[in-house]
Amino acid sequence: MPEISTLAAFCAATLALLVIPGPAVLYIVTRSVSQGRAAGVVSVLGVHTGSLVHIAAAALGLSALLAASATAFTIVKYVGVAYLLWLGVRKLMQREKGEQVLELRVQSKRRLFWEGFVVNVLNPKTALFFLTFLPLFTDPGVGPVGPQILLFGMLWLVLGMVSDGAYAMLSSMLAGRLRGSARARRRLNVGSGLVYLGLAAWLTTEKA
Repeated sequence: MPEISTLAAFCAATLALLVIPGPAVLYIVTRSVSQGRAAGVVSVLGVHTGSLVHIAAAALGLSALLAASATAFTIVKYVGVAYLLWLGVRKLMQREKGEQVLELRVQSKRRLFWEGFVVNVLNPKTALFFLTFLPLFTDPGVGPVGPQILLFGMLWLVLGMVSDGAYAMLSSMLAGRLRGSARARRRLNVGSGLVYLGLAAWLTTEKA
């Protein structure tokens, strides 16, 4: 069991990293603004179900394998890039008609959940985060490293749900204003699409 001071330092460092928006936060905010608080919460649950995959992989050493293998890293990276490109193009192609108040088509909670899951699972940066960040707080002198990584991973999961949940709650407050204006929704779609494409372009520059 790591010392309390180590756990406190890990939590502080994790929160500092979590507040920086990434692909998962962008997904959560976009869904919260376009479909409201419930959609944001479901998206958070999907994203962090994906986090469980990375936590398990890190604890089992698969993240180390991913980082060590340029081929594995490249495959996962470009699957993630393709998905981000698809999200970006879909947003840019979406059209709003007129300035009247329109009812947004509500996607099923199942689809929101699994899209959030895929967004996080196919983000190699998350896997590399667990590989490079979590080991800094482990201490082989207090026991096996695997269980320690699992503990830190679960702490990260809890903090991530709190942080992303806050993003969902705050961004959903803007939903009413945006739903009332087709122009505002179009700007949101264009902005979201450009960010998705920018993330995809940025991800292609990451090297194994």
